[in-house]
Amino acid sequence: MFDPRPLNVTVNGATVQRTVDSRVHLADFLRKELGLTGTHIGCEHGVCGACTVLVNGASVRACLMLAVQAEGCAVQTIESVAAPGGALHPIQSALARHHGLQCGYCTPGVVMTLLELQRESAGRAVSEHEVRAALSGNLCRCTGYQGMVDAALEVLNAPAAQS
Repeated sequence: MFDPRPLNVTVNGATVQRTVDSRVHLADFLRKELGLTGTHIGCEHGVCGACTVLVNGASVRACLMLAVQAEGCAVQTIESVAAPGGALHPIQSALARHHGLQCGYCTPGVVMTLLELQRESAGRAVSEHEVRAALSGNLCRCTGYQGMVDAALEVLNAPAAQS
């Protein structure tokens, strides 16, 4: 049974207007309707964090949120993080430098989580404990997390981030 609903949402700065089935999750909408496949689907239970996106600046599990719940919201996915010319965001660069990624499946969710932490910290120094707490909702089977933590601390505690 198809239950069509109008959806007006801003995704990565672009206005999107669609009619969607009210049962479609945001992750499926982003991937299948908009072709934004950087939002990964892992557990489909909100546990692994692979599907993390920002909705109005706050991290959400796109596998748990219905697309229609994003009505009128601003959604940011991993596709919008790098600069238009392709230059990586400092968090992405630091993850590469510190070997904070391996297979890459969890990486989009990790990056989005760290972007939220960066916004929330508003330039103040963050502790290792804060970084680990933020990343506790992102499961990674490859890295052991230390590289992620080191990368986050480097970027979030850089002098420019605190000014």
